[in-house]
Amino acid sequence: MIKYKVALSKHEHEQLMAIISKGSHTAQQYRTAYILLNCDDGPFGEKVTGRSISQVLKTSDRMIDRVKQRFVEDGFDACLGRKAPLKAKEKKADGEVEAHLIALSCSKAPKGFTRWSLRMLADKMVELEYIDSISHETIRQVLKKTN
Repeated sequence: MIKYKVALSKHEHEQLMAIISKGSHTAQQYRTAYILLNCDDGPFGEKVTGRSISQVLKTSDRMIDRVKQRFVEDGFDACLGRKAPLKAKEKKADGEVEAHLIALSCSKAPKGFTRWSLRMLADKMVELEYIDSISHETIRQVLKKTN
C-alpha cells in the first residue's frame, strides 16, 4: 500500500484553520480539514497517527488514506471540494422517438388487448424500426406525467 505524505504550506494550514474555526461549511469539508491538519508532516503541523485520527473522527482508516491520496494527487482545492459527478448517460429517446412513442401509445391497442403495456410498446417501437432497442423502463420514463 502506498503511503501518502501530507505537507501543508502556511497558507493551506491557515485556510484549514479558518474552516474549522469559523464560517459554515459542509460536514465533508470539516472532516477533510481535520484529517489534513492531523496528518500534516510539514513545519506547521503536529503529525498524529491514522489510527488515532480515525478513532477521534469516527471514520475508517481507508477514508483517511483516500483524503491523503486526493491531496497528494489532485491538490489542495480538489481535496476540499466535492468530486464532479460522472457524465450522465445520453438519453436514448430523443424528440422524434418520443413523438412516435406518444402517437403509438394513443393509437388503438393490438387485437386481444384493451390497452398497451410498456413491454408491448417497447417491442412495437423496435418492430417499426423507430429505434434499434429500447427498454420498457425508458418507455415508462418518457410517458410519465410530470409538471
